[in-house]
Amino acid sequence: MIARDFIQDLLTRIDIADVVGRQVALKKAGQNFLGLCPFHSEKTPSFTVSPTKQFYHCFGCGAHGNAIGFLMETRGLGYVEAIKELAQSVGLQVPEDQRSDGAHARGRGLADVLMAAATFYQERLKDSPPAIDYLKGRGVTGQSAKDFALGYSPDAWQGLRAVAERYEDPRWVDAGLVVLGEDGKRRDRFRGRLMFPIRNRRGSVIGFGARALGDEQPKYLNSPETAVFRKGAELYGLFEAQAAIRQRNRVIVCEGYLDVIQLAQAGFKETVAALGTAITDAHVSALLRAADHVIFTFDGDAAGLKAARRAMEATLPVISESKRASFVLLPDGEDPDSLIRRDGPKAFERALADALPLSRWFMRVLCEGRDLSVAEERAAVLAQAGPLLAPMQAAALRAQLVGAL
Repeated sequence: MIARDFIQDLLTRIDIADVVGRQVALKKAGQNFLGLCPFHSEKTPSFTVSPTKQFYHCFGCGAHGNAIGFLMETRGLGYVEAIKELAQSVGLQVPEDQRSDGAHARGRGLADVLMAAATFYQERLKDSPPAIDYLKGRGVTGQSAKDFALGYSPDAWQGLRAVAERYEDPRWVDAGLVVLGEDGKRRDRFRGRLMFPIRNRRGSVIGFGARALGDEQPKYLNSPETAVFRKGAELYGLFEAQAAIRQRNRVIVCEGYLDVIQLAQAGFKETVAALGTAITDAHVSALLRAADHVIFTFDGDAAGLKAARRAMEATLPVISESKRASFVLLPDGEDPDSLIRRDGPKAFERALADALPLSRWFMRVLCEGRDLSVAEERAAVLAQAGPLLAPMQAAALRAQLVGAL
Protein backbone atom coordinates (compact mmCIF):
# COMPACT_ATOMS: atom_id res chain seq x y z
CA MET A 1 0.00 0.00 0.00
CA ILE A 2 1.36 3.42 -0.98
CA ALA A 3 1.33 5.86 1.90
CA ARG A 4 -1.53 8.34 1.94
CA ASP A 5 0.78 11.29 2.58
CA PHE A 6 2.70 10.53 -0.63
CA ILE A 7 -0.53 10.32 -2.64
CA GLN A 8 -1.78 13.57 -1.11
CA ASP A 9 1.51 15.27 -1.94
CA LEU A 10 1.33 13.92 -5.50
CA LEU A 11 -2.20 15.24 -6.03
CA THR A 12 -1.14 18.73 -4.88
CA ARG A 13 1.67 18.78 -7.46
CA ILE A 14 -0.21 17.75 -10.56
CA ASP A 15 -2.73 19.77 -12.57
CA ILE A 16 -5.78 17.63 -13.24
CA ALA A 17 -6.71 19.84 -16.21
CA ASP A 18 -3.38 18.89 -17.80
CA VAL A 19 -3.95 15.18 -17.13
CA VAL A 20 -7.51 15.20 -18.48
CA GLY A 21 -6.61 17.55 -21.33
CA ARG A 22 -4.36 14.92 -22.88
CA GLN A 23 -7.46 12.87 -23.72
CA VAL A 24 -10.34 15.35 -23.67
CA ALA A 25 -10.55 18.65 -25.57
CA LEU A 26 -11.16 21.19 -22.82
CA LYS A 27 -12.26 24.79 -23.03
CA LYS A 28 -12.02 27.41 -20.29
CA ALA A 29 -15.33 28.04 -18.51
CA GLY A 30 -14.76 30.56 -15.75
CA GLN A 31 -12.47 29.02 -13.16
CA ASN A 32 -13.07 25.51 -14.53
CA PHE A 33 -12.73 23.66 -17.84
CA LEU A 34 -15.51 22.10 -19.90
CA GLY A 35 -15.52 19.28 -22.46
CA LEU A 36 -17.37 16.27 -23.84
CA CYS A 37 -17.52 13.44 -21.32
CA PRO A 38 -15.24 10.51 -22.22
CA PHE A 39 -17.44 8.10 -20.25
CA HIS A 40 -20.67 8.44 -22.21
CA SER A 41 -21.81 9.73 -25.60
CA GLU A 42 -22.95 13.35 -25.58
CA LYS A 43 -23.15 16.28 -28.00
CA THR A 44 -23.41 19.09 -25.45
CA PRO A 45 -20.47 19.33 -23.01
CA SER A 46 -21.40 18.47 -19.43
CA PHE A 47 -17.99 17.26 -18.26
CA THR A 48 -16.22 19.76 -15.97
CA VAL A 49 -12.69 19.80 -14.56
CA SER A 50 -11.84 21.90 -11.52
CA PRO A 51 -8.10 22.74 -11.15
CA THR A 52 -8.84 24.37 -7.78
CA LYS A 53 -10.53 21.33 -6.28
CA GLN A 54 -8.50 18.87 -8.38
CA PHE A 55 -11.43 16.74 -9.50
CA TYR A 56 -13.59 16.06 -12.57
CA HIS A 57 -17.37 15.66 -12.64
CA CYS A 58 -19.89 14.87 -15.35
CA PHE A 59 -23.37 16.30 -14.84
CA GLY A 60 -24.68 13.88 -17.46
CA CYS A 61 -23.57 10.46 -16.23
CA GLY A 62 -22.31 11.34 -12.74
CA ALA A 63 -18.69 10.26 -13.33
CA HIS A 64 -16.53 11.85 -10.67
CA GLY A 65 -12.99 11.53 -9.33
CA ASN A 66 -9.43 12.78 -9.17
CA ALA A 67 -6.50 12.38 -11.58
CA ILE A 68 -5.71 8.88 -10.35
CA GLY A 69 -9.26 7.71 -10.95
CA PHE A 70 -9.32 9.35 -14.37
CA LEU A 71 -6.30 7.37 -15.56
CA MET A 72 -7.73 4.17 -14.14
CA GLU A 73 -11.08 4.67 -15.88
CA THR A 74 -9.86 5.92 -19.26
CA ARG A 75 -6.61 3.99 -19.64
CA GLY A 76 -7.44 0.82 -17.75
CA LEU A 77 -4.47 1.30 -15.44
CA GLY A 78 -4.31 -0.23 -12.01
CA TYR A 79 -4.26 1.97 -8.92
CA VAL A 80 -0.50 1.68 -8.40
CA GLU A 81 0.21 2.05 -12.14
CA ALA A 82 -1.78 5.29 -12.28
CA ILE A 83 0.06 6.70 -9.28
CA LYS A 84 3.43 5.77 -10.76
CA GLU A 85 2.61 7.42 -14.09
CA LEU A 86 1.48 10.63 -12.39
CA ALA A 87 4.51 10.61 -10.11
CA GLN A 88 6.87 10.22 -13.06
CA SER A 89 5.22 13.19 -14.81
CA VAL A 90 6.16 15.50 -11.92
CA GLY A 91 9.56 14.03 -11.15
CA LEU A 92 8.59 12.11 -8.01
CA GLN A 93 9.56 8.55 -7.17
CA VAL A 94 7.00 6.33 -5.53
CA PRO A 95 8.46 5.09 -2.22
CA GLU A 96 9.37 1.44 -2.46
CA ASP A 97 8.87 0.85 1.22
CA GLN A 98 5.28 0.63 2.39
CA ARG A 99 4.71 3.62 4.59
CA SER A 100 2.17 3.14 7.34
CA ASP A 101 -0.83 5.18 8.36
CA GLY A 102 1.31 6.15 11.33
CA ALA A 103 3.67 7.98 8.97
CA HIS A 104 0.69 9.74 7.43
CA ALA A 105 -0.49 10.74 10.88
CA ARG A 106 2.95 12.19 11.66
CA GLY A 107 2.82 14.22 8.43
CA ARG A 108 -0.62 15.44 9.39
CA GLY A 109 0.79 16.30 12.81
CA LEU A 110 3.49 18.48 11.23
CA ALA A 111 0.78 20.35 9.32
CA ASP A 112 -1.01 20.96 12.60
CA VAL A 113 1.96 22.52 14.38
CA LEU A 114 2.97 24.53 11.30
CA MET A 115 -0.51 26.03 11.08
CA ALA A 116 -0.50 26.75 14.82
CA ALA A 117 2.83 28.54 14.44
CA ALA A 118 1.60 30.53 11.42
CA THR A 119 -1.47 31.70 13.32
CA PHE A 120 0.68 32.63 16.33
CA TYR A 121 3.14 34.61 14.20
CA GLN A 122 0.32 36.39 12.38
CA GLU A 123 -1.26 37.44 15.67
CA ARG A 124 2.08 38.72 16.99
CA LEU A 125 2.67 41.02 14.02
CA LYS A 126 0.48 43.73 15.51
CA ASP A 127 2.69 43.69 18.64
CA SER A 128 5.86 44.53 16.68
CA PRO A 129 6.14 48.20 15.62
CA PRO A 130 9.54 47.53 13.94
CA ALA A 131 8.02 44.81 11.74
CA ILE A 132 5.02 47.00 10.87
CA ASP A 133 7.28 49.97 10.10
CA TYR A 134 9.46 47.78 7.89
CA LEU A 135 6.45 46.57 5.88
CA LYS A 136 5.12 50.11 5.52
CA GLY A 137 8.56 51.28 4.42
CA ARG A 138 8.54 48.60 1.72
CA GLY A 139 5.09 49.69 0.58
CA VAL A 140 3.27 46.56 1.79
CA THR A 141 -0.38 47.26 2.56
CA GLY A 142 -2.36 45.81 5.43
CA GLN A 143 -4.51 43.86 2.97
CA SER A 144 -1.42 42.26 1.41
CA ALA A 145 -0.10 41.36 4.85
CA LYS A 146 -3.41 39.63 5.49
CA ASP A 147 -3.59 37.95 2.06
CA PHE A 148 -0.09 36.47 2.47
CA ALA A 149 -0.59 35.77 6.22
CA LEU A 150 2.56 37.69 7.18
CA GLY A 151 3.63 37.46 10.80
CA TYR A 152 6.32 38.14 13.35
CA SER A 153 8.26 35.70 15.52
CA PRO A 154 8.84 37.19 18.99
CA ASP A 155 12.45 37.72 20.02
CA ALA A 156 12.22 35.07 22.73
CA TRP A 157 14.02 31.75 23.15
CA GLN A 158 10.79 29.77 23.51
CA GLY A 159 8.07 32.01 22.12
CA LEU A 160 6.18 29.07 20.61
CA ARG A 161 5.63 27.64 24.08
CA ALA A 162 2.64 30.00 24.18
CA VAL A 163 0.80 27.88 21.58
CA ALA A 164 2.41 24.47 21.99
CA GLU A 165 0.40 22.02 24.04
CA ARG A 166 3.76 20.46 24.84
CA TYR A 167 6.88 22.33 23.74
CA GLU A 168 8.88 19.08 24.09
CA ASP A 169 6.65 17.40 21.46
CA PRO A 170 9.06 16.12 18.76
CA ARG A 171 6.75 17.43 16.03
CA TRP A 172 7.98 20.98 16.67
CA VAL A 173 11.54 19.85 15.90
CA ASP A 174 10.45 17.69 12.95
CA ALA A 175 8.59 20.67 11.47
CA GLY A 176 11.74 22.83 11.65
CA LEU A 177 10.22 25.24 14.16
CA VAL A 178 12.30 24.27 17.19
CA VAL A 179 15.98 23.34 17.34
CA LEU A 180 17.97 21.39 19.90
CA GLY A 181 21.07 23.19 21.16
CA GLU A 182 24.37 21.49 21.99
CA ASP A 183 23.38 21.87 25.62
CA GLY A 184 20.29 19.76 24.94
CA LYS A 185 17.92 22.69 25.43
CA ARG A 186 15.18 23.54 22.97
CA ARG A 187 14.70 26.98 21.44
CA ASP A 188 12.69 28.54 18.65
CA ARG A 189 14.42 28.51 15.27
CA PHE A 190 12.87 31.86 14.30
CA ARG A 191 13.25 34.75 16.73
CA GLY A 192 12.67 38.46 16.13
CA ARG A 193 11.97 38.05 12.41
CA LEU A 194 9.32 38.97 9.86
CA MET A 195 7.63 35.71 8.90
CA PHE A 196 6.47 34.65 5.43
CA PRO A 197 4.39 31.44 5.56
CA ILE A 198 4.97 29.11 2.61
CA ARG A 199 1.82 27.30 1.56
CA ASN A 200 1.29 24.38 -0.80
CA ARG A 201 -1.31 24.43 -3.56
CA ARG A 202 -4.06 23.46 -1.13
CA GLY A 203 -3.22 26.27 1.27
CA SER A 204 -1.55 24.20 4.01
CA VAL A 205 1.47 25.83 5.64
CA ILE A 206 4.55 23.71 4.91
CA GLY A 207 7.38 26.05 5.96
CA PHE A 208 8.49 29.63 6.52
CA GLY A 209 10.79 32.28 5.17
CA ALA A 210 12.02 34.63 7.92
CA ARG A 211 13.63 38.04 7.39
CA ALA A 212 15.80 39.79 9.96
CA LEU A 213 14.67 43.32 10.80
CA GLY A 214 18.12 44.50 11.86
CA ASP A 215 21.68 43.56 10.99
CA GLU A 216 21.35 39.93 12.07
CA GLN A 217 22.80 37.31 9.78
CA PRO A 218 21.65 35.57 7.77
CA LYS A 219 19.26 38.21 6.48
CA TYR A 220 16.86 35.46 5.36
CA LEU A 221 16.45 32.23 7.28
CA ASN A 222 14.26 29.53 5.75
CA SER A 223 12.72 26.37 7.14
CA PRO A 224 14.90 23.28 6.73
CA GLU A 225 13.86 20.36 4.56
CA THR A 226 11.18 18.33 6.34
CA ALA A 227 8.74 15.54 5.59
CA VAL A 228 6.32 18.12 4.14
CA PHE A 229 8.72 20.74 2.74
CA ARG A 230 11.21 20.41 -0.12
CA LYS A 231 12.71 23.70 -1.30
CA GLY A 232 13.60 22.41 -4.75
CA ALA A 233 9.99 21.55 -5.52
CA GLU A 234 8.00 24.36 -3.88
CA LEU A 235 7.33 27.96 -4.90
CA TYR A 236 6.41 30.91 -2.71
CA GLY A 237 3.08 32.51 -3.59
CA LEU A 238 1.78 29.67 -5.77
CA PHE A 239 -1.28 29.15 -3.58
CA GLU A 240 -2.13 32.84 -3.63
CA ALA A 241 -1.45 33.12 -7.39
CA GLN A 242 -3.38 30.08 -8.65
CA ALA A 243 -6.57 31.86 -9.70
CA ALA A 244 -4.67 34.66 -11.50
CA ILE A 245 -2.40 32.15 -13.26
CA ARG A 246 -5.41 30.28 -14.64
CA GLN A 247 -7.14 33.52 -15.63
CA ARG A 248 -4.15 35.07 -17.43
CA ASN A 249 -2.61 31.77 -18.56
CA ARG A 250 0.84 32.97 -17.59
CA VAL A 251 3.04 32.97 -14.50
CA ILE A 252 5.75 35.44 -13.52
CA VAL A 253 8.72 34.09 -11.58
CA CYS A 254 10.80 36.50 -9.49
CA GLU A 255 13.49 36.12 -6.86
CA GLY A 256 12.12 37.33 -3.52
CA TYR A 257 9.14 37.16 -1.18
CA LEU A 258 8.63 40.93 -1.22
CA ASP A 259 8.89 41.00 -5.01
CA VAL A 260 5.95 38.58 -5.12
CA ILE A 261 3.90 40.73 -2.74
CA GLN A 262 4.75 44.01 -4.46
CA LEU A 263 3.90 42.62 -7.89
CA ALA A 264 0.63 41.19 -6.60
CA GLN A 265 -0.27 44.61 -5.16
CA ALA A 266 0.49 46.21 -8.52
CA GLY A 267 -1.95 43.89 -10.29
CA PHE A 268 0.45 41.09 -11.27
CA LYS A 269 -1.15 38.50 -9.02
CA GLU A 270 0.18 35.64 -11.15
CA THR A 271 3.62 35.93 -9.51
CA VAL A 272 5.66 33.33 -7.59
CA ALA A 273 9.26 32.98 -6.36
CA ALA A 274 11.73 30.19 -5.72
CA LEU A 275 12.61 29.56 -2.08
CA GLY A 276 16.19 30.75 -1.85
CA THR A 277 17.34 28.12 -4.35
CA ALA A 278 17.99 28.10 -8.08
CA ILE A 279 15.04 27.39 -10.36
CA THR A 280 14.86 23.63 -10.99
CA ASP A 281 13.30 21.62 -13.79
CA ALA A 282 10.71 20.45 -11.24
CA HIS A 283 9.74 24.10 -10.68
CA VAL A 284 9.50 24.77 -14.43
CA SER A 285 7.50 21.59 -15.07
CA ALA A 286 4.96 22.59 -12.43
CA LEU A 287 4.67 26.09 -13.86
CA LEU A 288 4.26 24.89 -17.44
CA ARG A 289 1.45 22.61 -16.31
CA ALA A 290 -0.26 25.61 -14.72
CA ALA A 291 0.12 28.04 -17.64
CA ASP A 292 1.25 28.22 -21.26
CA HIS A 293 3.68 31.09 -20.68
CA VAL A 294 6.32 31.35 -17.95
CA ILE A 295 8.10 34.70 -17.56
CA PHE A 296 11.29 34.76 -15.49
CA THR A 297 12.29 38.14 -14.09
CA PHE A 298 15.62 38.64 -12.37
CA ASP A 299 17.55 41.41 -10.68
CA GLY A 300 19.92 43.20 -13.00
CA ASP A 301 23.14 42.25 -11.22
CA ALA A 302 25.66 39.45 -11.72
CA ALA A 303 23.74 37.14 -9.38
CA GLY A 304 20.53 37.85 -11.30
CA LEU A 305 22.13 37.05 -14.65
CA LYS A 306 23.51 33.83 -13.21
CA ALA A 307 20.04 32.91 -11.92
CA ALA A 308 18.56 33.66 -15.35
CA ARG A 309 21.02 31.28 -16.95
CA ARG A 310 20.16 28.54 -14.47
CA ALA A 311 16.46 29.07 -15.19
CA MET A 312 17.16 28.66 -18.90
CA GLU A 313 19.07 25.43 -18.24
CA ALA A 314 16.15 24.14 -16.16
CA THR A 315 13.61 25.09 -18.84
CA LEU A 316 15.19 23.55 -21.94
CA PRO A 317 14.66 19.86 -20.97
CA VAL A 318 10.99 20.26 -20.01
CA ILE A 319 9.49 22.86 -22.35
CA SER A 320 7.28 21.77 -25.26
CA GLU A 321 6.48 23.46 -28.54
CA SER A 322 3.05 24.50 -27.24
CA LYS A 323 4.54 26.42 -24.29
CA ARG A 324 6.57 29.63 -24.03
CA ALA A 325 9.28 30.91 -21.70
CA SER A 326 10.56 34.48 -21.59
CA PHE A 327 13.22 36.32 -19.63
CA VAL A 328 13.03 39.85 -18.21
CA LEU A 329 16.46 41.26 -17.44
CA LEU A 330 16.15 44.42 -15.36
CA PRO A 331 18.83 47.15 -15.22
CA ASP A 332 21.76 46.57 -12.85
CA GLY A 333 20.73 47.26 -9.26
CA GLU A 334 17.02 47.06 -10.07
CA ASP A 335 14.44 44.52 -8.96
CA PRO A 336 10.66 44.32 -9.53
CA ASP A 337 9.96 45.75 -6.07
CA SER A 338 12.14 48.85 -6.54
CA LEU A 339 11.02 49.36 -10.15
CA ILE A 340 7.33 49.37 -9.31
CA ARG A 341 7.69 51.53 -6.19
CA ARG A 342 9.65 54.14 -8.14
CA ASP A 343 8.01 54.10 -11.59
CA GLY A 344 4.71 52.29 -11.08
CA PRO A 345 3.10 49.18 -12.61
CA LYS A 346 3.35 50.47 -16.19
CA ALA A 347 7.15 50.36 -15.95
CA PHE A 348 7.03 46.68 -15.14
CA GLU A 349 4.48 46.08 -17.89
CA ARG A 350 6.96 47.63 -20.32
CA ALA A 351 9.68 45.35 -18.97
CA LEU A 352 7.43 42.35 -19.63
CA ALA A 353 6.82 43.56 -23.18
CA ASP A 354 10.59 43.70 -23.75
CA ALA A 355 11.19 40.19 -22.38
CA LEU A 356 13.54 37.98 -24.36
CA PRO A 357 12.07 34.72 -25.73
CA LEU A 358 13.87 31.58 -24.59
CA SER A 359 15.56 31.24 -27.99
CA ARG A 360 17.09 34.73 -27.86
CA TRP A 361 18.24 34.38 -24.27
CA PHE A 362 19.80 31.03 -25.20
CA MET A 363 21.79 32.66 -28.00
CA ARG A 364 22.78 35.60 -25.85
CA VAL A 365 24.05 33.38 -23.04
CA LEU A 366 26.18 31.36 -25.42
CA CYS A 367 27.47 34.10 -27.70
CA GLU A 368 27.70 37.32 -25.70
CA GLY A 369 31.28 38.48 -25.24
CA ARG A 370 32.69 36.12 -27.87
CA ASP A 371 34.35 37.03 -31.15
CA LEU A 372 32.39 34.81 -33.52
CA SER A 373 34.68 35.63 -36.40
CA VAL A 374 37.23 33.33 -34.74
CA ALA A 375 36.84 29.61 -35.40
CA GLU A 376 37.92 28.63 -31.89
CA GLU A 377 35.26 30.90 -30.38
CA ARG A 378 32.57 29.39 -32.61
CA ALA A 379 33.70 25.91 -31.65
CA ALA A 380 33.54 26.85 -27.96
CA VAL A 381 29.94 28.04 -28.41
CA LEU A 382 28.95 24.75 -30.03
CA ALA A 383 30.68 22.75 -27.31
CA GLN A 384 28.79 24.70 -24.67
CA ALA A 385 25.48 24.28 -26.51
CA GLY A 386 25.68 20.49 -26.85
CA PRO A 387 24.89 19.53 -23.23
CA LEU A 388 22.05 22.08 -23.15
CA LEU A 389 20.39 20.83 -26.32
CA ALA A 390 20.84 17.09 -25.77
CA PRO A 391 18.11 16.57 -23.11
CA MET A 392 15.47 18.69 -24.91
CA GLN A 393 12.20 16.86 -25.59
CA ALA A 394 10.83 19.59 -27.88
CA ALA A 395 12.37 18.35 -31.14
CA ALA A 396 11.07 21.18 -33.31
CA LEU A 397 12.33 23.88 -30.93
CA ARG A 398 15.67 22.10 -30.60
CA ALA A 399 15.97 22.07 -34.41
CA GLN A 400 15.30 25.82 -34.48
CA LEU A 401 18.01 26.47 -31.90
CA VAL A 402 20.47 24.29 -33.79
CA GLY A 403 19.64 26.20 -36.96
CA ALA A 404 20.21 29.53 -35.21
CA LEU A 405 23.60 28.31 -33.98
